[in-house]
This record gives sequence, C-alpha cells and structure tokens, in this order.
Amino acid sequence: MPQLFVRVCYSVLIYLVTVPAVLYLLWRSGKDKRYRQRLAERFAWQTVPANARGGIVVHAVSVGEVVAATPLIHALQQRYPHLRLTITCTTPTGSERIKQTFGDSVYHCYLPVDTPGAVSRWLNKLQPQAVVVLETELWPNVLQQCRRALIPTIVVNARLSARSARGYRRWHAFSQLALSNISVLLAQNSHTVRRFKALGCQAEHLVSGNLKFDMAPAVAALEGVFAQFTPVLAKRQVWVAGSTHVGEDALLLSAYQQLKPQFPELLLLLVPRHPERFNAVALQVQQAGLQLLRRSSNAPVCDATDVLLGDSMGELMVWYQLADVVFIGGSLIERGGHNPLEAMSLGKAIQSGPHVFNFAQAYQWLHKAKAVNWVSDEASLVSNTAQLLLQPQVRKQQGEQALALYQQQSGAAVRSCQAIADYLGPDTDSFCVGVQQRGVSWYQRDVFHHETNLSFVPENWQQQGAVIGQSKGRNIAWFVRHNDTNFVLRHYYRGGLVGKVIQDKFCFQRVLRSRAMQEFALLRHMRRCGLPVPRPLAAHYQVSGGYYRADLIIELIAASRDLYTVLCASEALTVLQWQQLGALIARFHQQGVYHSDLNCHNILLDQHGEFWLIDFDKCAIRPNGHWQRDNLARLQRSLVKERGLHADFAWHEQHWLALLDGYNRQSA
Repeated sequence: MPQLFVRVCYSVLIYLVTVPAVLYLLWRSGKDKRYRQRLAERFAWQTVPANARGGIVVHAVSVGEVVAATPLIHALQQRYPHLRLTITCTTPTGSERIKQTFGDSVYHCYLPVDTPGAVSRWLNKLQPQAVVVLETELWPNVLQQCRRALIPTIVVNARLSARSARGYRRWHAFSQLALSNISVLLAQNSHTVRRFKALGCQAEHLVSGNLKFDMAPAVAALEGVFAQFTPVLAKRQVWVAGSTHVGEDALLLSAYQQLKPQFPELLLLLVPRHPERFNAVALQVQQAGLQLLRRSSNAPVCDATDVLLGDSMGELMVWYQLADVVFIGGSLIERGGHNPLEAMSLGKAIQSGPHVFNFAQAYQWLHKAKAVNWVSDEASLVSNTAQLLLQPQVRKQQGEQALALYQQQSGAAVRSCQAIADYLGPDTDSFCVGVQQRGVSWYQRDVFHHETNLSFVPENWQQQGAVIGQSKGRNIAWFVRHNDTNFVLRHYYRGGLVGKVIQDKFCFQRVLRSRAMQEFALLRHMRRCGLPVPRPLAAHYQVSGGYYRADLIIELIAASRDLYTVLCASEALTVLQWQQLGALIARFHQQGVYHSDLNCHNILLDQHGEFWLIDFDKCAIRPNGHWQRDNLARLQRSLVKERGLHADFAWHEQHWLALLDGYNRQSA
C-alpha cells in the first residue's frame, strides 16, 4: 500500500475522530472542569512566548511518564542552561504534575491532536531543535512533520513488549507512518531494540536503560500528603494494592476479609488504575460490608476504616511509601502487569500476579534476587500477605534487595541525556530564535552574541568595515568578518524568467517551510551526519503581504577554492583525489542528501586537500532512487561543459572514471 495513501487515510481518520474526542473531553469535564479548559492548546491555537521558541520539546503523556521523565528533564536543563525546554502532555493530571515539579522553569502546553493542521501550527510556533518522546507515544503526523522539517525525533525510555509488537505488525502500514520517522531510539533493553528493528525501524539506537530507575523516591510536591497521613497510618499495618483492574479488586477485598480477624489493625489501601472505576470500586467495598473512606473526601482515617480508596491522581508514590506490603496490579489478570520500580525505589516488599509480560525484565531481576512474592489467586494472596505481615524482618530484607537492584540499574537519565547531546551536536545550546514584526531570525549566540549584533543587510556590514570580499556570481554573496568569524551572507533570489520580474519574493510559506530555514536545517542535519558542509550561523525570514524574503549566513570555509577555479588554473587533481571526491559524494547519497545543483562550482577544495559541498538551496533528504544517478550525471555535464568553454580546464574522461571508482567503492 503506497505510503502517501496510508498517510492520507490516517489523517482523514484523525479529522473524523476529532469531534468525538472534543465531545469526550467536554463529557469528562462534567466531573473535572480541567478537561474543558485550555482547549485552544489541543489545536495549537495558543500564543507561544518568544523565549520558548528554539528549545527542546519533551513529551510525556501523563503523570507516570512525567515522573519518569523528571530526572531526564533536569539533566537536559543542566546540559542546556540557555534553552527553555517545552514539556507537553495530554492529561490534566499530567499537566498539574508538570506545573508542580517545574514551575516557570519550562514552558508547558498540551500536545495538539495529531491532525496535519494542528501539528503544523504547533511546530511553526515552537520551532524546536528536537522533539523527545517518552516510551511509545508515537503520533504519525507529529513524527512525519518533524522529519520533513529535519527536526530530530528522539524516543527515550522506549519499551515494546512482544504483545505490542504483534499489534504493530498487524497494522504494519499505519505503524510505518511513525516508525519510519524516528531519528534516535533510546531503549530500556535489547529486546525492545530487536523488536523495533524487526518492525522496520531504521533509527539510530542505544540501550540506555529505564528512566524510572532514576526517580527520586520522595517527590517534593507530595510531601504535604505524606505528612498528613503518616501519623495515622503509622499505627496501622498498611497493605497497598496499586493500579488494580477489573477482576482484581474483588479478590483483594475477599482476601482482606479473611486477613482482618488475624490482623485487626490491617488497612487495605486500594488504588484502581483508571479514574472512571473509582465509583464502581467504592460500591464493591460497601457491598462487601467494609468500612470505606475515599481519599477525595479529605476526611481523616479512623480506627474503624477498613479500606482507604485512593481515588486521587498522582499520589501513588505516597501510598507506596506508607505501605508495609505492596501488591502491583494488572498482574492477576492477563493485562501484563504494571511497573514495580516505584515500589522498588522505596525498598518495599512486593507482591505480583503471574502476568507481567509488560515489565518482564524488571520482574526477572526481582525473581532472581528473591525480592518478589508471586501470587496467583485468592488463597495465595491470603497466605503470602499473612506471612509478610508476620515477618517484618523478611519484608525488610526483600525491600533492601529490591532497592539495591533499583540502584544498580540507575543512570539511564545521564546516559539518555548524553546520547541526545551527542546526536544533536555542539551548536544546540547556542541556538536562538529572534522574533521581529512579521519576521523570524535563527542565529548562533556564540557568533552573534545578541540579536542586535545580527544583520542581513550588506550595507550595515560595509559601514562597520566588516566586508572582506564578495562573490562574482549572478547574485552577489558577501564575505564578512565578525567576532573572529568569517562568514558568507547570501540573499535568496528567484531564478529563470520569473526571477527577472519578481526577483526575491517567494509565495508565502510558514517559517519552517521557507527556503532559508530549510537550508539552515539541512546543513545542521548533514553536520550531525558527519558530512563536510559549512556551519550554518543565521537565517532570516521576513513576510510582506502574501510573500516572504529570505537570507542565510554560513561559515566561510577558510582558504578554499571551488573545483571550477582549481581546474581552470590547470591544477590537475590526482587520481586519488578524484576517487576521494567520488567517495564523498557517495557518503552524501548514503545519507539521502539530494543536491539539486551538484556542479563543479558547488564543490570546494580547502588548504588541507579536503573536499566540501556547498549551496543546498532547494535540496532535501530523499529515499533511495534514480536521483543519485541523476546527481552524478549533472556533475559530469558541468565538467564537460566547462572543458568545452576553457581550453586549459584540467579535466578528462579518465578523471570521471576515477571518481566513479571511488563512488562505487564507498557505496559497496
């Protein structure tokens, strides 16, 4: 099935479900008004502050992912002190956690619905340098538009179970919309990497570990809740059942009733996984004849309370911290279990059912360390819980083993941050976005220390005596020296007959689709790939009516000459040099770089004998195809043409054979 057809079908489907999704949010807002607030953000209609542009976006879908991402976000803030991170989520509870944890140190908004229009508005407003996605929150239009704008998308803490992989395979055509557009995959384990590769994901990959091993056990935002419940629950034995599902609550309540006569001080703290089940579970407790207290009532726990229903969001870490024994839900049924890492980080004795395929590796480690208690039904729940309640030393020992295992696996945040920094390259923290009236500038702070130092008008540099030369081509490029950096300033002009009339006006495009920003982004991408191209230093986009104008500033390659000048001076290249040039072009083609005007004027030779490629206007990243052969043919035509015009042009057909030899060897 053609990729374009699948993408159109997906986008149509997303548009069709948008109205029901909005109605669902409005329905949910009947119980929680936050669901109808900030609806504009769901479609990227909000105003984005200027200092949020040009940063890094981290997307964590809800509370659990925000908690897991917290150490990575802190690490990124330390790595990039000049950038303001943007943290997105999709739920009000996740939003509250972001605000509580990071305050004004980040910009926060909802991730928009995955329609092409909303995603385009969101990206053009933020103009991020990278989008970091937690786990498998993979939205095809977000990833595809990032790819088109050459914005790296980095999936961190990636986890893919065998069951989930089968689902991806079943919907292969649609899953490829996401998987084919991932730049870097930082996985929890090697099994995840293997499954992603089997599904056709060609992203760079690294096993960086599980971010949840780096969570801080005491969350500052929850200290008040912890202080509120500690004095009362210290007098009770507390059995916490976290993230429970349908089919488990009844077993737990029945087991509690059997344990209560032997342990009269026992309190069951029951935390259903999904908020929509809170009322149903409360009714189950009452029908069982047990004394119920709902956390949402804010009433105090009394001696008669049998069950405290954790019908609040984001407080599971508090309940685990207060527990004597922790049961991890989703495991007595074929749900696949939930993450045991929170309980491990707090040094708690852990119980689990047999169905843990979602977190198989973590449970394998716990099993090997004898730090998990396996239960399979009501009888084993009663028996094991009684043993643990009667043996505090066993609970302590198991908790210490779980905590030691947790600490051994820590460091994923540091490894992930380093991998992100390695991929993005050294220019990330110095990148700035300047916003003017109907205009946008991108620039590197280490060259242009402030936006006021930046100008795209040649006369301004001439007045400063900073112009050191100019090109002799059809459209002048200016060579400028500023802050010990030599650069080339180029204004964009139209070509052909249209250019004689309109000259430098281009039909309106959003900023990320403008020619200057596209070339700037492409140069950054190629430098990340290790290709020899000039460093982009600044780009400018100015809207006027239904048109825009554009400029680009790139670093000047020191003491370099283009291939045309070298050959016109009768300086013949050696066979080895022609082979090196062919190998270099092959490297560009292997990275999918399509050069729309590959000719002898756009190839530079520097003082060290190294080749560079320049002038990437209207160029792009393309999948393999006939264009590579056409690129070579265009270069060959330019060499043949110049030889016909200049008698001393030092190029012959055998030189082309040497170039092809180097190209083919590199491609092999």
